[in-house]
This record gives sequence, C-alpha cells and structure tokens, in this order.
Amino acid sequence: MTKSELAAKMNDAQAWLPGKTVKLDFGSDGAIMLDGANSQVTEGDGAADTTIKISWADWQAMADGQLDGMTAFMTGKLKVEGDMSNAMQLQGVLSKLRG
Repeated sequence: MTKSELAAKMNDAQAWLPGKTVKLDFGSDGAIMLDGANSQVTEGDGAADTTIKISWADWQAMADGQLDGMTAFMTGKLKVEGDMSNAMQLQGVLSKLRG
C-alpha cells in the first residue's frame, strides 16, 4: 500500500480523533495528518496535538499485524511527541483499517 492509498483508506474509515490532530511522521517518506478538527485525513505536514514518528516499513508491519504497537513503542521503533492519550486512542481507530 502506498502512502496515498493509506491516506484515502483512513479518510474512508474516518480514522481520526474528533477535535484532535495527529500526525503520522514517516521521516523521509513524508507524513499523513489525521485532522479530527476538520474530519479529514490528508497527506501533509504541520502542527499537531500528537506526532507519531515511525518508519514506513515498521508502519506496514503494524498494519499487517506483524508488529504490535506497544512493542514498537517499547523498542523505540515508534515515538510519540505531544499528547500521549491521543496515541493510545488511535489504536482503536487503526483497528478500523483492518476490518
């Protein structure tokens, strides 16, 4: 799946937290903004309540169920900046993508 396909799938699944902005920062592979304030998911960068930094490869492994989010966090593959509670809530949102 490409980043554009992921953004479109997340938009269709309404994969955002109401009233919150969460950025998925894939480093050199770019970013996806989950904009709960405007109810949309876009490919873009900017200020966010929470930023989740993860490599594209590790994100793909998490999406495929091969890497647990908590394991990724504990091993330093996933880093959270800002409001940690948003990152915790995001786990439920991301489960929509597997459905």
